[in-house]
Amino acid sequence: MTLAPGPVRRVAFFGSPAFALPVLEAIVATFEVVLVVAQPDKPAGRGMRLTRPAVAAWALERGLPLEQPARLRGNASLAEGLRARGVEVAVTCAYGKILPADLLAVPPCGFINVHTSLLPRYRGAAPIQWTLISGERETGVTIMQTDPGLDTGPILLQEGLEIDPLETALELAPRLSALGARLVVRALGELGSLQPIPQDEVLATLAPLLTREDGRLRWSDSSAAIHNRYRGVAGWPGSWFTLAGRRVKVLELRPEAGLPAAAPTGAAPGTVLPAGSPAAGLRVAAGSGVVELLTVQPEGRARMGALEWARGHGVGPGTGLE
Repeated sequence: MTLAPGPVRRVAFFGSPAFALPVLEAIVATFEVVLVVAQPDKPAGRGMRLTRPAVAAWALERGLPLEQPARLRGNASLAEGLRARGVEVAVTCAYGKILPADLLAVPPCGFINVHTSLLPRYRGAAPIQWTLISGERETGVTIMQTDPGLDTGPILLQEGLEIDPLETALELAPRLSALGARLVVRALGELGSLQPIPQDEVLATLAPLLTREDGRLRWSDSSAAIHNRYRGVAGWPGSWFTLAGRRVKVLELRPEAGLPAAAPTGAAPGTVLPAGSPAAGLRVAAGSGVVELLTVQPEGRARMGALEWARGHGVGPGTGLE
């Protein structure tokens, strides 16, 4: 792969969810996008209706050429489509699939990726979520050259972004998407003059796909760590605990104001504590500190205040949540 001597003109875009739309919109406004590639339509929602990815729907509405291949490895048709359209460089953003080496070699300027972390930290599919779960105070966007590894390619551009201590993944994602849109347009415009910087493998950390179990509240953690996990898994899989074998979603949670996260409570983690004054939420002992559950959603029920749920289910001081 060789970087272009000047601004590129013909671009292919690989992306799938709504998160990638601001990046695609910014590229379309400045360059010629000759092909959009998204994942295939998938069942979604309660009715499991076949649903088109947001990027695919956006491309079709605007008459952009679209491909939704089921596989990439050995896909001669896709590779030939890139060549036939004269693609100079391809951009990926939240596409959701690993790109094989044979495909990466097709565009003369290769692929560049919009990654939502300060690489080499948080390589993988869920950098926003794990950044918050880990309690980081800064994140950012990295524009990198894509290689066959997992976010291991050299860095072209990088810019940091401060994280608000109360910010959730749902709130942080749009800010990172907007930053990524600005940076990728700059990268495409300066592709010939940017100096690729190899990543420091010693500093690398991983951010794998979340599982449903990642949303389970770890009561033995500190109240700050519980709150960070709640922030990171907002959206999916969401925070939850169980009582008598039934799952209860936690829609709003916060550390108890004025109590240090390291303060011991004298109660076993997960134990419901006497109401505070004023009683804003259901107080639960953490490994250190206390968290307040404000809004919950029991299995098969509508959302409700945590105190209302507790009264209706006989949950009071001394009850253990799992």
